Formats: sequence, C-alpha cells, structure tokens
Amino acid sequence: MGLSKLNGLYREVILDHANHPHNKHDIADATNKMTVHNPTCGDTINVAVDVKDGRIENIGYTGSGCTISQASASMMTEAVKGKTVEAALAMAKTFSDMAIGKQHSQADLDQLGDAQILTSIMEFPARIKCATISWWALQRALLKNDDEEEKQ
Repeated sequence: MGLSKLNGLYREVILDHANHPHNKHDIADATNKMTVHNPTCGDTINVAVDVKDGRIENIGYTGSGCTISQASASMMTEAVKGKTVEAALAMAKTFSDMAIGKQHSQADLDQLGDAQILTSIMEFPARIKCATISWWALQRALLKNDDEEEKQ
C-alpha cells in the first residue's frame, strides 16, 4: 500500500473514532476519576474508570476538544477496557513515549490497538498534547483514587 493511501486510512480511522466515539459516557459510580485540561488549546478530557479486583471493568470519557483528542480518548478506552491496572499504566507509558518519538517493540505498540496509528502525531509537536491528554488522564486516574482536576 502506498504512503498516501496509508495516511488516508489513518485519517479515516481517526475521523471514525472522533465522529463515532467508543465509550463516550460518564460512569457515575466509577472508582477512579480524573479531569485534565490543556489550556493551550482548550481540550478537556474527563476519564472515569471502574476498577474491580485490579482490572478495568468499565471506562468512559466525556469532554470536548479537537478531533485528535477525541479520537485518542476513544481509542484509549477501547485499548484498556478489561486490562489490569498495571497493564493499562504500561500502555499509557508506551503511548506517551511513542508520541515523543521513543521506540518500542511492535508487541508493545500492538497492545495500543488503533491508538498506535497516532505515532504520526510526533511529526506535529503542537498536537502531541492533543493525542496524549486522555492517556495522561487515565494514568492520573489510576494512580490517584480521588476526583480532581489537573492541567497538562
């Protein structure tokens, strides 16, 4: 497949997640919640995670922002649902590393599901925070067991 066709496919996947988001809902009785706001561009992501026996039983997000932030949040929820907290934290680290150009094994990238296509975002430094905001919110939600807001 040619590079332009591959880039077109990636754009289609991103637009599909942004226009038809997966898990875009709040979880009122979630065990862990976090809101992260990027004042630079105005993206806000609220992540709600329901953890049972060390595993992500349910996850949802709400908020607003650009296509990249919304698509990334949708991809993130799909990738981590059903995973252990430790696996989800490792995936968040892989994604953050990937976004700034650090290399990871293909097996690590495959764990990210559709989100691995956002590797091309590192070509646009201004969009890195857009892509990582939901992963940052997930990480903060899982590491803290209280509802608070942070700025990225």
